Amino acid sequence: MKKNSNYLKSPDLFPITHGKRNISPFGFAVIWVGMAIVLAAFAIGGGGIINLPLGMVILATIIGSVAIGIFMVVIGDIGVEHGLSFPVYMRAPFGTIGTHIPSVVRAVTASCWFGINTYFGSAAINGILNLLFGWDNWFVCFLLFAAAQLINTSLGIKSIERFADLAAPIIIIISCWMYVTLSGNAADQGKDIWNWVESPVTGLSAFTAFMVVVMANMGFWATLAADMPSLSRFFKAPKNERNWFKRNKTQLIGSLVVMPIFNTFMVTIGAVSYIAVSNADPVFALQEAASGFILGILLLMIVLAQWSTNTSANVVPAATIFSNVGGPKIPFWVGVVVAGIIGTLAQPWSLFDVLNSALLIIGGILSSVVGILFADYYLLRKRRVNVHELYETSGQYRYLNGFNMAGMIAWIIGGIIANLLPAYSSIVGFVVGAVLYYVLAKFWWFKKYSQAEIEDPSDDKYLGITVGRDWTITTEEKVIVTSASETVNEHL
Repeated sequence: MKKNSNYLKSPDLFPITHGKRNISPFGFAVIWVGMAIVLAAFAIGGGGIINLPLGMVILATIIGSVAIGIFMVVIGDIGVEHGLSFPVYMRAPFGTIGTHIPSVVRAVTASCWFGINTYFGSAAINGILNLLFGWDNWFVCFLLFAAAQLINTSLGIKSIERFADLAAPIIIIISCWMYVTLSGNAADQGKDIWNWVESPVTGLSAFTAFMVVVMANMGFWATLAADMPSLSRFFKAPKNERNWFKRNKTQLIGSLVVMPIFNTFMVTIGAVSYIAVSNADPVFALQEAASGFILGILLLMIVLAQWSTNTSANVVPAATIFSNVGGPKIPFWVGVVVAGIIGTLAQPWSLFDVLNSALLIIGGILSSVVGILFADYYLLRKRRVNVHELYETSGQYRYLNGFNMAGMIAWIIGGIIANLLPAYSSIVGFVVGAVLYYVLAKFWWFKKYSQAEIEDPSDDKYLGITVGRDWTITTEEKVIVTSASETVNEHL
């Protein structure tokens, strides 16, 4: 049969079938241990402790972590149910071409975070080599560290999980040591970490400070919440399981248990670090208190943490999106390289402060994408998706020259309003994006462009793993969908 030149049919972006889903609940849990160790978490703790006592910072972080964790699990069901990645499903609410605009924003954001994390990891590597051999060339360390992470990611999700298995216990042990050391340092100065506050506030100011910590935690992880399907499509899940909670067990354990625990712990370390030395960066604090072998071990944790975060939270999503933009000519590993190049060209070593502010703004913008995905997948399609049409250039998701204007309008307005209210950006972006998209799509856009799964919400035709179906897309002109009953439907 003649091969199809359809650029939407990139083999790396085809749905992941049940037999190829290898990440267990434990596997995702250890991946989260590594992903939670990020400098942004330390900074949130350092910023929060200026106006709030540690107990309130911890409470706000738990609330924010659980809230964004819920968003992650809810959106991640797209990957679990249908095996679809984020940019492919985005063809439904944004169109086959429109998907590229918000997706690329996310991909560039992830690539820049890759560069930032690689820079701090390379600085730690340089410090270790300096201790051992007197070496001092952080840029060479940056290039080598970036290459190692990109190769690890190119080898696939199982390789990432294996690295996380190695790194997680080391990170946990060293993190506990960091907390004890910093707490002791503060105590030596006569500071009670549970009662010390630099500039206490009360009343409405205290509530605002509390909400800033909540939203900071949500805003930072909003980018991952949007493209969680790119990871969740690899999670193990039972076939023919109609119970949503049982089907999403891997996600629930990772994003609602492990992530809140370790994210809160990292925020706490950042807060205690600020109490001890007026700097939220624990590496800076521990360099004041440690040397020799101990300092080398601490720096090793920074290396492992940045590596673990980058592969799962940054490079995989970015590479998946770049592969979607380029079509079959850009396989996943090429997308990995592109992410690495962008992260390096961003020059994180000289532009960290500017990038950090810009990326947090983009995080607010992307929160509206999460709302749009929620409204499209749950409220309008009710989890049913005409999957083979997602891979057709002239199919039902082409809309107007490849654009779903309901999604584009809701995203732009939601993103603007989210950033007008930065203290509540994640919630505002989500709600505005969801409500606007629902109204525009249901009462306007889908009146013009009918959607098969909405007109005929058939379980057998449009659900995935819930009814035991694996969606199988071929690069040929014929698309085959194999269901649990072994029937074959051909879509020409």
